[in-house]
Amino acid sequence: MSRFKTIVSVFLTSALLMVGCVSTTKTSNYQAGPAVFTLQLLHFADIDGNEETALSSVDEFSALMEAFKSDTTYGSSTLVVSSGDNIIPGPRFYAAEQRPVRAVTGSNEPGHADIAFMNYLGVQASAMGNHELDAGTGEFADAIQIEEKSGVKFPGSLFPYLAANLDWTTDSEMAKRKGKDGSLASKMPGKVADYAIVEINSEKIGLVGASTPLLDTITNVGGIGINKKDRSIKTLAGVIQNSVNELKAEGINKIVLLAHMQQIQIEMELATLLTDVDIIVAGGSNTRMGDSTDSLYGADDKFTMTYPYETADAAGMPILVVNVDGDYKYLGRLVVSFDENGYIVRDSLDEKINGAWASTSQNVAAVGGTANQKLVAVRDALQGVITSQYGNVLGYTNVYLDGRRSQVRTQETNLGNLTADANLWYARLLAKETVDVSLKNGGGIRTEIGSAVVPPGATDYSRAVYSAPAPNREVGTKKGAVTEGHLRATLRFDNGLVTLTATAAELKMLLEHGVSQTAAGKTPGQFPQVSGMKFSFDASRPAGNRILTLEVLNENGSVKDRVVSGGAIQGNPGRTFRLVTLNFLANGGDKYPYAKLAKANRRNLYKGMGYGEKVDFPDENLSKDPGKNKSFSRTGHEQDALAEYLMAFHPTSAKAFSNAETPRAKDKRISY
Repeated sequence: MSRFKTIVSVFLTSALLMVGCVSTTKTSNYQAGPAVFTLQLLHFADIDGNEETALSSVDEFSALMEAFKSDTTYGSSTLVVSSGDNIIPGPRFYAAEQRPVRAVTGSNEPGHADIAFMNYLGVQASAMGNHELDAGTGEFADAIQIEEKSGVKFPGSLFPYLAANLDWTTDSEMAKRKGKDGSLASKMPGKVADYAIVEINSEKIGLVGASTPLLDTITNVGGIGINKKDRSIKTLAGVIQNSVNELKAEGINKIVLLAHMQQIQIEMELATLLTDVDIIVAGGSNTRMGDSTDSLYGADDKFTMTYPYETADAAGMPILVVNVDGDYKYLGRLVVSFDENGYIVRDSLDEKINGAWASTSQNVAAVGGTANQKLVAVRDALQGVITSQYGNVLGYTNVYLDGRRSQVRTQETNLGNLTADANLWYARLLAKETVDVSLKNGGGIRTEIGSAVVPPGATDYSRAVYSAPAPNREVGTKKGAVTEGHLRATLRFDNGLVTLTATAAELKMLLEHGVSQTAAGKTPGQFPQVSGMKFSFDASRPAGNRILTLEVLNENGSVKDRVVSGGAIQGNPGRTFRLVTLNFLANGGDKYPYAKLAKANRRNLYKGMGYGEKVDFPDENLSKDPGKNKSFSRTGHEQDALAEYLMAFHPTSAKAFSNAETPRAKDKRISY
């Protein structure tokens, strides 16, 4: 009797590492038979980082895609997938609403231009990422649906989004988009489902999707149903396995899992818990897999894992995990053969063919690729809108502002300090009570402001020079100019600011949560960036008992109140402090425990309801907004706060921000 296998798509987040640990890599002893089918898997994910990089790379990326799909040997056996985060609120998202973009796409829905990219790239299925839902299920539904206006038709997504562990039917918007599980992916455009099938050269391939069980803590899921009682990796694996078994029952013996786990270790763990899955396409971690035959995209790049990662599943059969970095910088290519039982023929893996293909002109020339001109037309329209935003100068910096994921989610950074300082300064202007401290999450800072360049002639990427934003000749900005476009990109969620009251014990509790997931190799989005205080912690201690010292500071930097020393609260634990934070966090985002504050006395620095709110909280004194930033954002939101701060303190090159990024050992606000 033949044993059957399946390929699945899964999404998970960094916080899942608290409920699972990565097993030691295992080697399968399975001896495959002769190859009877060869698959060319082209994959990518995480188009949610650097705006300029993504738009400057997507044409070369499409040229690589076109070349590989036209390859005379493997082109006819191609499967194109994404493992999620194809859409994110930010410059591209909102530029899609503008007339120049609508003229070439036929839609003015936010985010739809990224869906147009997916269509032109030939994506056949995608896992459900968290950022697709950041603006709510309604906006996501609009972005993937058919739209026809003024005689121009936008087809919506020509592929389905997959996630087996979500109940789509409990959300009014998603219920209308629900497709039939197990249908051909080509028959489910603009739909969502648990799993689907694709046919390639008369072979059926199973695709299963899953999103992080913590989806509701990091994005706006609306009414989508999620198992909140058991978020463990083992339980998730069981849900995925159910879909795999459904595909097996239909006689499908080749199955790929698209996974958006935020941390590659989670996909690696899943690989050992599942059976009958051949390939896991990872997502969310931006892990840059590659090998010695692959070229790098940029100065700051290096390969951190070998492509592909090979291990054995729960039954001891071979399984592969693949991933590439995001922002269209790399196209993942896996050419792999299967025997008659649907198992991987490991000898078919060729590192000269497989790996991360950097979106460079050299690679495009090497494979003879040509960019998709319809995609380029959409890109150019987006770029035109965005360029005008990068011409709106707000202030200046003479140093690189570090918002890289690897830094801002693990330690204090100068960009984290700058935006936390801006929030505190702004809150003190508008608040009706004294505001002592500022606390925000590193995960809300989406990219750096500046550039990293290798000196001419150098081949050592460790010699990259980090510098302030380069002059933009196209719009006439000088070196170091920080613009509307930069703020839209790095603070792309543009959360509203709120003030609350916390006791000394509660302030420690909030920071304990902020560092509770910090560990080697992890980049938790909840990691705090602060102002008006400094603290130290020990990541080797149990979560909830890591904060060693905490001091609230005066405006001149001197110590105002020593709150924690030696890990213990000093003085009255009930004394209170006023803090400013983001409404995303105040409403439970990143699982911050603001709901546990005894007498929060919440006030908004903006009008109306924000993320996750069911009531309109009292506003602060909005009339005290400086009012210099009138061109974008909204009063009381974090983009506005930083814009006003830059205009007030760093309006010229002579007054440019100059606090350079420092190594962790020299950080002053956060130490461990």
